[in-house]
Amino acid sequence: MIRRGSPIAALGLALLLGVGCERAPVKSAVTFTADELREIAKLSPLPALPPSPTNAFADHPAAAQLGQRLFFDPRLSANSKISCATCHNPAHGFSEDKPLSVGLGTTERHSMALWNMAYQRWFFWNGRADSLWAQAAQPLQHPAEMGASPEHLRGVLSSDPALKIEYEALFGPLPADAAADTPAADRLLAHLGKAFEAYQRRIISTDSPFDRFAAALRSGQAPDQSAPLSESAQRGLKLFVGRGQCILCHAGPTLSDGEFHNLGLSGPPIDQGRFGGILEVQADRLNGLGDFSDDRSPATNIKLRYLAVKMNHLGEYKTPTLRHAAQTPPFMHDGRFATLRDVLDFYSELPGEPMLGHREDTLLPLHFTDEEKADLEAFIHSLTGTPLDEALTRPPPPADRKPPS
Repeated sequence: MIRRGSPIAALGLALLLGVGCERAPVKSAVTFTADELREIAKLSPLPALPPSPTNAFADHPAAAQLGQRLFFDPRLSANSKISCATCHNPAHGFSEDKPLSVGLGTTERHSMALWNMAYQRWFFWNGRADSLWAQAAQPLQHPAEMGASPEHLRGVLSSDPALKIEYEALFGPLPADAAADTPAADRLLAHLGKAFEAYQRRIISTDSPFDRFAAALRSGQAPDQSAPLSESAQRGLKLFVGRGQCILCHAGPTLSDGEFHNLGLSGPPIDQGRFGGILEVQADRLNGLGDFSDDRSPATNIKLRYLAVKMNHLGEYKTPTLRHAAQTPPFMHDGRFATLRDVLDFYSELPGEPMLGHREDTLLPLHFTDEEKADLEAFIHSLTGTPLDEALTRPPPPADRKPPS
């Protein structure tokens, strides 16, 4: 038997990577098969930022600055105390430490982290928005979140001369009024959402220990001490792409397939999940086929055109990214699991039965050992990237422009 961590195991990795004996690997304690190496290569790096064709301002620097300014501004809420950053706190991985988000009231779900959201194609746990800008418009109005009417939002912008100038330089004059459920109100919400998206497209995870490890593998060299991944994390990675089959859902460079699954979580509250989300996104006036989209073409919005509600969507929720997950407890759509170990305990045994729908057939109890759980935790910790530029984690400097005399 070859013991894990032995020189022979290290040599096996060197041979798989085509590394010569004169460049023997350092800290390569785990041997990966050729299939496992191919799967690892699919998980890193993140590709170039995808376009957002329904938002013409998605990559506009001034829109990103306005969106960042508004993201941290509590005046947008009905009581002037709640900002987007309340539930998406940069210090907590752009999520929050409560099981259920708390704004003006308590919501029904845990706040999703905002890392790499620009790579997603559905938004919210149930996918009830089809773009990042359409998503951003909903918490502004939700009575348990920020509870603001469009007219309140218009009032905030019009009462701040510098903010009004920033908005109008991008989107044209503010509406004279923004009564709810009118085209003027929807246009204002769409514009604000597009600014929020421009900012959130900058919340990108980079250069995690795992990414450096994967880069070393891609280069044909074994990872050295400049790109360390602990032996435990390497074992966790091997389990992640191998027996654990975590990559069936946590796939690709975002470590999420962006789709929806019923994990079989038992207990209240009863929540329709994706089933209700499909109905909501189809009815959303700010969706990609709506009047406020900057590209309503069939090709761009094909995901909406062929979206259909099916009974198997009951109880399904979106796969969250695992990048920076170690920073964003608690976990699941209702925040029921306080720690990563709690999550792994659940996947190990799959206890209980879902309240709605049925557990996905691909999920089977894997009966992880305590060591395997620790290894998977170590791997997930290795997915925490370099901290975001600090300038993006707080309001930008006050605008110094003045209204024309």
